[in-house]
Order: sequence, then structure tokens, then C-alpha cells
Amino acid sequence: DTHYRFFGAEFVPQMQSMGLYIVDIYQTLWGDYPSRLAEFVAESFETVQKALQSEKFKQLEEEFKTHTATYQRRVIPYRASFQL
Repeated sequence: DTHYRFFGAEFVPQMQSMGLYIVDIYQTLWGDYPSRLAEFVAESFETVQKALQSEKFKQLEEEFKTHTATYQRRVIPYRASFQL
């Protein structure tokens, strides 16, 4: 699956190079295609802002969108417990 190859070989390493580290991936197999959720954390909100505003991230995000049917990005404050 090209999505898995892109995600593992390009997306995650590039995110890590910007200071965003993957902590969880959830997958639900239901309907016409699987639903996946990936969680990344950073040391600070400033790191997140810098990464999301970078040209590198914008290009990476555009490439990521070509591998998905629907895409959403959300930034939430980190808490050391389950969050929705």
C-alpha cells in the first residue's frame, strides 16, 4: 500500500526532523476504506507552530493528502491521558 510506504518512509522521519514525534496510530477497518489517526507530540507549542508554518511541512502535507480520501489536522494541548 503506497500510503503505508509514504507514511513510514517519508512522512514520519520528516516530521521527526521538525521536532514532531509520533506516539500513537489508531486504525479502524470499517466501510469503504480504513480510518487512521496518527498522534504526534512536540517539546513545545512553538516547535509545532514553526513546523506547521514551514515550507517543508506544507509540501509534506500536500503529498500526504494525495494518499488519503479525507484528511484533517488538529493541534491540541498535550495531556498525559486519553484525549479526543
